[in-house]
Amino acid sequence: MRIVVGIKWVPNTQAVRFDPKTGTLIRAGVPSIVNPHDFPAIELALRLRDNYGGEVIAISMAPPGAIQGLEHVLGMGADKAVLLTDRKFAGADTLATSYVLAKGIEKISREIGPVDLAIFGHETIDSSTAHIGAQVASWLGWPYVYYVRDAKLVGDGVIRALRQTEKAVEEYDIKLPAVLATAIKALKPRPVRLSYKLRAKLEKPIIIWTNDDLGLDPRCTGLKGSPTIVANITWMPEVPRKKIVYKPKDPRDAARWILRQLFTDEAVAPFLRKALWGEE
Repeated sequence: MRIVVGIKWVPNTQAVRFDPKTGTLIRAGVPSIVNPHDFPAIELALRLRDNYGGEVIAISMAPPGAIQGLEHVLGMGADKAVLLTDRKFAGADTLATSYVLAKGIEKISREIGPVDLAIFGHETIDSSTAHIGAQVASWLGWPYVYYVRDAKLVGDGVIRALRQTEKAVEEYDIKLPAVLATAIKALKPRPVRLSYKLRAKLEKPIIIWTNDDLGLDPRCTGLKGSPTIVANITWMPEVPRKKIVYKPKDPRDAARWILRQLFTDEAVAPFLRKALWGEE
């Protein structure tokens, strides 16, 4: 089974800055990390590979610096990695991003081998749209299940996905190829192994494709291919913390104390009264 797992190389949310003219993230000079919500997807892909054979290929549409993130995933045990990088992809919203990723998966199928399964994290810490999995599935025309906490093969070309809802676990039997999106914190990711990272450095299993390789219409990628418009950005000042500490022995006393604090706070109390009793 050939599995593609998507990762996003995201700016550290403690250091996010925006371009006030375009409304897009400023990446220059901002430290980046592998999106934390992608790690359950990586772990699920590796577990399926370990159980049923095949290979795991990590894919990312990102600036060249994302090679560090892909090396991290290779260090966890992925077999190959593909970086889709081009100035024509810059500033993309989820529609343009998913389009490029879908075309990258199609190119993997043509040039490396047929892709049976694509797995994505539920969302990213820099946007939290949770769009990519569904949109990639739509571009590819593949079935899609989200909030997945586990999966296993149950027949020839059929995978069973366990979907976590608020009150139950649902099971879906899906014919491959398909797209899954993992629930946040669904699986504990394995650690990076030094031997895998050294292999990644020596064997250089990272493939880099630009738009010259993909041959996509520039009007469908990057800012030009993004219908989402950030009309305005409002900078909110940091809310000062009161740093009040209360240590009751009785948890019921603690609950009463919290309610008193909330209902005497001039900023919070009106919202609570409206939410609870409809008071203006």
